[in-house]
Amino acid sequence: MPEAMTKEDAPYGRKEWLPFHLPSIGEDEIAEVVDTLRSGWLTTGVKTQRFEAAFARRLGVAEALALCSGTAALHLALRVCDVGPGDEVVVPTYTFTATAEVVTYLGARPVLADVDPVTCNLTAEALEQVLSPRTRAVMPVHIAGGPCEMDPILELARTRDLRVVEDVAHALPARYRGREVGTLGDAGAFSFYATKNLTTGEGGMLVVQDPGRAERARILALHGISKDAWKRYTAAGSWYYEVLDSGYKYNLTDIASSIGIHQLRRLDDFRARRQALAARYRAGLKDLDAVVVPEEAPGTEHAWHLFLLRLRPEMLRIGRDAFIEELRARNIGTSVHFIPLHLHPYYRDVWGYRAGAFPAAEAAYERTVSLPLYPALGERDVDDVIAAVHDVVRCHRR
Repeated sequence: MPEAMTKEDAPYGRKEWLPFHLPSIGEDEIAEVVDTLRSGWLTTGVKTQRFEAAFARRLGVAEALALCSGTAALHLALRVCDVGPGDEVVVPTYTFTATAEVVTYLGARPVLADVDPVTCNLTAEALEQVLSPRTRAVMPVHIAGGPCEMDPILELARTRDLRVVEDVAHALPARYRGREVGTLGDAGAFSFYATKNLTTGEGGMLVVQDPGRAERARILALHGISKDAWKRYTAAGSWYYEVLDSGYKYNLTDIASSIGIHQLRRLDDFRARRQALAARYRAGLKDLDAVVVPEEAPGTEHAWHLFLLRLRPEMLRIGRDAFIEELRARNIGTSVHFIPLHLHPYYRDVWGYRAGAFPAAEAAYERTVSLPLYPALGERDVDDVIAAVHDVVRCHRR
């Protein structure tokens, strides 16, 4: 963490380091975890069942499956959608590597696609360009919490008999045309990583529309052993179980679920706070001609997981990386979401992708800075970020 600047070094007034992210953990979460620790039952049990049931009610679905990560949720979603060796799965290149890496777990090929130049989301047009007879599934990613334009993607998937697995790591709670994001395709995979809108530290949730597939996912999540095997150490259980399939160790603990239960109850407050802070950012930066601020697309409700600020390179004498360093020098923590997958050595060396293949994603990456956005952020903090951005632009305008 950089050292705090002196008052003389910070002309716009920020003297202390502002972290890019801080979690919002309250006393209810802490008390629930303590209750779990005292209960004598730490792993998957009644607290996880409570969390799953509350999450399913929230999304209006029959059931939800709590897992150890969003990556596990993506993997299981593809597995129960029968993706396997020789298949292709379309993934936007503008995402975190987990989205594509789970494809390789199943012996399938991740086929990368370009994205919309404004939203950085996969489009039906980009999807159609990379389809082949081997395409089995598509994984739209709702980047930053802004929903993809899903209706054209779903229609194209129906005509080609493709499974649709939504990567909802950023997008709880978001809506598309009045529908909960994550419930639009065949499956939705949510992440509860430490930086997410709802956190359990590490964790995730899987929603699968088909009941048979949902039941299979539940069995696969705990070594492929028979249903309710976790009960075997309780008075209601039995020592006997059967291995029904080759599965994984993907279950979520009651300790983590104890946090999730109360995070879920606060989710609407979290979203309202994120929305208010995003609006404050937009109001303070919208008239600055060297940057472009994100907007909420018509017909959607943005989750505001990230605030992706776009630079206008033609207006500045410095690039994105130097811009980040200038903000760091003004005590503002930032990040970049994301380095497109095709620019990483693994996707180049193993799958043959090259720079220049996806121009919209590359252009977005080269211009984008993620500003701090989380419920614990104060209005004064946001004003300091706005002032710092203005100051950097003033110092480095062409």
